[in-house]
Amino acid sequence: MKQMPALYIGHGAPMLLDDPIWTSELRQVAANLPKPKAILIVSAHWESEPVTLSSADAATPLVYDFGGFDPKYYQIKYETPDATELSQLVAKLMPDNEPVYQANRGLDHGAWVPLKVMYPDADIPVLQMSMPTSDPFKLMELGKRLQTLRDQGVLIIGSGFMTHGLPFLRDWRIDAAAPGWSADFDIWAKEALANGDVDTLANFKNKAPGMPYAHPTVEHFTPLFVTLGASNKPEIAPETLIEGYFMGLAKRSILVA
Repeated sequence: MKQMPALYIGHGAPMLLDDPIWTSELRQVAANLPKPKAILIVSAHWESEPVTLSSADAATPLVYDFGGFDPKYYQIKYETPDATELSQLVAKLMPDNEPVYQANRGLDHGAWVPLKVMYPDADIPVLQMSMPTSDPFKLMELGKRLQTLRDQGVLIIGSGFMTHGLPFLRDWRIDAAAPGWSADFDIWAKEALANGDVDTLANFKNKAPGMPYAHPTVEHFTPLFVTLGASNKPEIAPETLIEGYFMGLAKRSILVA
């Protein structure tokens, strides 16, 4: 079986589902990949220590962790197959002194929104893993533990948003121009990724232009480090899958080998 890659993708908001450009880009990403045997996804919207996994039961109801949106988004279903096998594989990769917990919890919108576009048939087992820390190096260690899952046909995804300064947006149109802080951070991240400069990326709070506006809270950037940790060679420049902006926020997405 060919080794699956690992991805860091932007997930936007539920309105992503109505954006013909971004949905087309995500579909193309999926079309260019081998079909995964299973998917393990880490979303910005579930921070919980210790490591916790979503329910492995088939057709677990989704988490609608957003408010004030069109009622149609709360009617969306994404009923995936049983993911018990993946849950057991993940648990075996964790150290004995770091137990893995299983929650009676479905996928949040950071997981199901992009997956609904990429794999609309919902015929692949999906498991969501919590982010147990915001420390980039610890998240890379976590990603490294998960690396062998790629040899077993598992697609590992870190789901966030390359910039996420929602409090500082002034134009909420989907095609709004990127504010300076968003564009500056995105360009900086692009260059650091191209240089394989993991240390600089990890020090984004102090090194990156556009801070703290680009990430007033860090949870949409830090899933990147799980993805980089799952890479065979995190110092090698990843492949850019998607770039550009959605409501002025950078939707840069990458693939690591």
